Order: sequence, then structure tokens, then C-alpha cells
Amino acid sequence: MDLPFARVDAFVDGPFSGNPAAVLRLDAWPDDATLLAIATQIGLPATAFVTPAAKDGAELDLRWFSGRGEIALCGHATLASGHVMLDAEPARNRVRFATRRAGVLAVERAEHGYRLDVPALVPVSRPLPAIVAALGAGAPVATLWHDRGYAVVVLPDEAAVAAVQPDFAALTKAGNISVIVTAPGRDTDIVSRVFVPEHGGEDAVTGSAHAVIATYWTHRLGSPAFTARQASPRGGRLHCRLDGERVELTGSCVTVMEGHFHLS
Repeated sequence: MDLPFARVDAFVDGPFSGNPAAVLRLDAWPDDATLLAIATQIGLPATAFVTPAAKDGAELDLRWFSGRGEIALCGHATLASGHVMLDAEPARNRVRFATRRAGVLAVERAEHGYRLDVPALVPVSRPLPAIVAALGAGAPVATLWHDRGYAVVVLPDEAAVAAVQPDFAALTKAGNISVIVTAPGRDTDIVSRVFVPEHGGEDAVTGSAHAVIATYWTHRLGSPAFTARQASPRGGRLHCRLDGERVELTGSCVTVMEGHFHLS
């Protein structure tokens, strides 16, 4: 069986930037073990699987896997999936995906790339002394927590974000979490980095992280819309806008590889 395959860099900020995702189109769902095996073989941070759907007003079903298992919400792979599907149908401007844990997610063409609509994940203030110590980041401006496993550490400025050198062994003791470090930016409204201790590294560009920090920055900046840069080694840019209980994330995508995945 040959499955159409594309590798897409999402939320790009120039060549060799953004977060890579694979997008595979299927006629029907195989078992989960097969999906996991494919994602493991591909070896990217996320592999998106798309099948036809006729439920909840969506045209397509969407699931995301890494080599470690199914992902509850993956913004960059959703943007990449929208890019692939809309690129295949130039006359179409919007596609809706039914997901298992994040509801229906819409991707539409925007002036600069694509716009993705995701649920706002509102964090609450909480002391996080062990995480702050493991980051070696000095005194934070604020620390926040969301029960889906997101820790947010707000630092004074972009230089402080760039200087963070996390102790991943210490962070791993906090469990399966994502650690978001963020501050006001120099050439964008905000800047961030995202560390995933369970994966032992830094994420390139993280849509779900911006769904977490959107409410904080909206209140602090006094505007529902702001520009963002994720200052990972690859780097990426987003435009964010809080709209009630939803967050719009806008960014560009580039298809860097196309072909077929051969499933025997």
C-alpha cells in the first residue's frame, strides 16, 4: 500500500525553520499500532494522519502521533495538514478537521499563510520552584500552570529567555510536562522557548504552547492580537489572537518533501 506523504515545515521564519511534520492521507483508519509504527519510522516530532469524515460538520478526521504515542493536541501538524489539503484544492479556502480530544479544528487561508483555530488553554498562577530552579533562569516575573501538563515561566526580557539552559534530568522529575519560558520580545511582541523533558530536548515551534500563553499576554499587553517568535534553534513566527475561548494562530508553511510511504 502506498500512502501519499508530505513533509511540511510549519510556522516558518525563513529557510530551514519552523517545526517539521509529516502529513499522510489515508482512505480509512488502520489500527493504532500501525499508526504508531509509521510515526516511529518517519521520526519527526509529529505525524498527522488524515482520513475522510462526515461528522461534526468536518470534512476530514485528523489524528497526530509521535514515536512515543498519540498526541492530544498538535498545532503545527494541524497547520501543516491544512496546508497540504488546501494546496491540493486551490479553489478552496477552508478545511475543518474532526479530532478525538480537541474538537473540530479549522484551518483557512490567511494573508500570510494559514490561520488555525484552537481552544484557549487558560493557565492559573502557581508557584513552580523546582521547575524554575531546573531552568536556572533567575527570578521569574510570574509562574503559571495548566492541568494538561503545561508549566509557564515568565521572564523579564528576551535575553533572559535566550540564556535559559535547562537541567533536563531535574525537569523530568516533574513528570510528563511541557515547560514554556516566555518574555516580551525585541522584534515581536513576545518571545518563547518550549522544553519537553520527557523527550529530552527543545521543541522547534509549538502551537499548543501559544494556546496556553495567549490569555496571559492578551491581558498583559492590553490587546487580543500579538506577534510571537519561538526562539528555538530552528525558530518560528506566529501571529496570535485571542477570541473568547478560542485562539487563532497564523503562520506560514513550506512543503519540503513529497512522495509515498510504502506500507507492506
